[in-house]
Amino acid sequence: MTFDLLHLALLMIAGIAAGFVNTVAGGGSVFTVPALMLLGMPADIANGTNRIGVLMQSVAGVRGFRQRGMLDQSALLPIAAPTVAGSLIGSLVASYLPPDILKPVLLGTMLAMTLLVVLKPSTFPATGEQPFSITEKPAAMGWLFAAGLYGGFVQAGVGFILLAALAGILRYDLVRANALKMACTLVFGAIALAVFALRGQVLWIPGLIVGVATIIGVQLSVRFAISAQQKTLKWIFLGMAMTVCVAALLK
Repeated sequence: MTFDLLHLALLMIAGIAAGFVNTVAGGGSVFTVPALMLLGMPADIANGTNRIGVLMQSVAGVRGFRQRGMLDQSALLPIAAPTVAGSLIGSLVASYLPPDILKPVLLGTMLAMTLLVVLKPSTFPATGEQPFSITEKPAAMGWLFAAGLYGGFVQAGVGFILLAALAGILRYDLVRANALKMACTLVFGAIALAVFALRGQVLWIPGLIVGVATIIGVQLSVRFAISAQQKTLKWIFLGMAMTVCVAALLK
């Protein structure tokens, strides 16, 4: 696949938007996957290629949380294990689905998750509340497995499912829940990328371009994320995501 300046600009804009919304709301893959499809990639190739940027952003996020002492490393293994199992199944299903079936399923799922995020936001615990271990709240394992399953299949919006388990059930405050969320995404994202790469469904150059742009978007979004109202951010997120997904469906 060849790229001109227009293609490069599209990938950069989508990547920056993904990094931006992942910081202020979450679900950045609703920009990058449709953008990759708009370049002419089949749905399976776009889904696999997108995992490069997801992995790069997760590495940067985990590194930042760990440096600030916000990552509960003792809880990481029991929390990550069910997401890994789900991710392996989800990525294999997405990898083997025919592209003409995968495309509407993929984009429809992303639109549904975007609407859910905006219309039914999660409730998070107060800072300082003592979190539970996964053995104390075994129901969290089902949510974590579902997050891995969904993340392996499509990725977009998986952070909200992870936060439902980490903040909603295990009662981590939002900062520490986000740290564990990024760590889980890193682990099962690497597995999903390996599955797609082994199936020959990853284009490395556009994936790396998106990955670099995503990290740029994260850096640019910090000040805006602090000052803007969450309600405003979510409606911006919804409008942009629906525009890009509909454009990819019509292509």
